[in-house]
Amino acid sequence: MRIGIVSDTHNNIKNVKKVIELFNISRVEKVIHTGDITQPKVLTQFKDLQAPLYGVFGNNDQERAGLEQEIEARGFYFQDPPLLLNWKERDIIVVHDPLEFEGHLNGQDLAIHGHTHRYRKEQIDGTLFFNPGESAGMMEGRNAIGIVDLKTISAEIQLF
Repeated sequence: MRIGIVSDTHNNIKNVKKVIELFNISRVEKVIHTGDITQPKVLTQFKDLQAPLYGVFGNNDQERAGLEQEIEARGFYFQDPPLLLNWKERDIIVVHDPLEFEGHLNGQDLAIHGHTHRYRKEQIDGTLFFNPGESAGMMEGRNAIGIVDLKTISAEIQLF
């Protein structure tokens, strides 16, 4: 199973539309958003995503009532971090801020976060820590999404 990872969309509708296009072209089976959506209008754009959307709330997701209303209307699944998943017999933990891993790491295969806006792909004690990096930036070609193959626990980024 290949899953898409996006982080810190921060109301950049133009980039969100590109993110959705890239995930649809890549035919990922599920997508994880690591938080900092910021406003409900961003989630509205994900209506065109051809995969289920999961995620966590970030420190800039302060319009919580509106976000939750849009999540429910679209059939998405979000919660406060950590989000613990088991897909294809792989244990996954999702947080926004990497400091939120504290006390929750328990040998997961994959640990996904956002918040830093910086690319991270690091293997520590059998766990792949991954952050695709910036997705809301204004500099074309420096924004990224991530694609993770759960069979091999390998991750790559696509710049746009």
